[in-house]
Amino acid sequence: MAFDVASVRGLYTSLGDGWTYLNAHDAPQIPERVSAAVARSFRLSASVAPPEPGSGSHSRVSLGRPEGESYVQQARSAVADLVGATPGRVVLGPSLPALYMSLAVALKPLFRHDSALVLNRVDRPQLTEELRRIGAPTRFAQADLATGDLPAWQFAELVDGATRLVSVPAAHPELGTIIGVGEIVERVRERSRAWVLVDVTSYAPYKPITFDAWGADILAVDLSELGGPQLGALVFRDEAMFGRLDAAALDMEVSAGLAGGVPAVVEHYASLVEGAQGRPTRRNRLTHSMGQTATYFDRLREDLDTFLGTLPAVHIVGVSGEAAEGSAIERIPRLMFGVQGVPSTMVHQRLLAHGIVSTLARPSQLLTDMGVDEMGGAVTIGLGPFNTETDIEQLIRTVASLA
Repeated sequence: MAFDVASVRGLYTSLGDGWTYLNAHDAPQIPERVSAAVARSFRLSASVAPPEPGSGSHSRVSLGRPEGESYVQQARSAVADLVGATPGRVVLGPSLPALYMSLAVALKPLFRHDSALVLNRVDRPQLTEELRRIGAPTRFAQADLATGDLPAWQFAELVDGATRLVSVPAAHPELGTIIGVGEIVERVRERSRAWVLVDVTSYAPYKPITFDAWGADILAVDLSELGGPQLGALVFRDEAMFGRLDAAALDMEVSAGLAGGVPAVVEHYASLVEGAQGRPTRRNRLTHSMGQTATYFDRLREDLDTFLGTLPAVHIVGVSGEAAEGSAIERIPRLMFGVQGVPSTMVHQRLLAHGIVSTLARPSQLLTDMGVDEMGGAVTIGLGPFNTETDIEQLIRTVASLA
């Protein structure tokens, strides 16, 4: 079954307010089933389920306990299905920065006086700062200033036997550049036994994820960026890894009410496209649904690049220009652009005046080095599964009136 965007739009009641939302990178719309699940979870988390008719040896062992205690375990199972793992490898936290802060503490037993850490300039700055709390000597991988990519070859020079952790993102949250995680992991494995931490937050709403395919050691995801509750998750390669950590540092309290919305957001993505073959498990349905959704997103992203790029005064960061021309880099449907001679604030206001919600590019050293400040800033566009070709056309017409 093909992707039916009209049906998908019906899953978001917020779309009836007249705005065209192109800001999924900043404030993704919340599916109705998620908001309903969170409301129900908050309402029932303190209640106790009725007793089962019998009381044999197989009766429920949690009899008399609040319902909310089961919501956290259900959330772990949902995240496990999202990335192709098992629930025992999932750690939940109140946010991704909070989890990175706890991970920095938990990793201390792995680090000796000569141990090193490899970070990069593409990751979200707040996550990088949390990892620097480890206090180890830090080396930085540099992005390609033409495309925003994180070339894998440099990790052969940055990583050595003393390296204990390498952190990379699966995709740039605003430029949309997909990072070659698999190739980076291969380069790291050739040089050391360091763990590789991958932030899949920006990648997860657009592409199916199979943990083992990347060969990474830890995956991180901010569930709110999928339109879910304000929670984060770390997923480990295997449960034996906890024995090498200060595992107590990862024991974080999370809201049972919010945890109750996690299965709903994973089920939402598993239900965007029906018709999965084989066993009707949530994981199988999710893989099929996200595969079809990714095809739809690829078409929208191609139209964005093609039509926006034909406007002579428009510069798409990481795409336009001789240095980036012809690059075979895969991208998620997010991009950043500027209009020659027009400040980004004016572009942003013009879009709002035409009912289009976008955001101004967040300042970062990488964007400065790529020349975004010199062209007067940039505007970021991020698509959701409810966006249509009509939304793209509306954006192009509005930008063309400036360009």
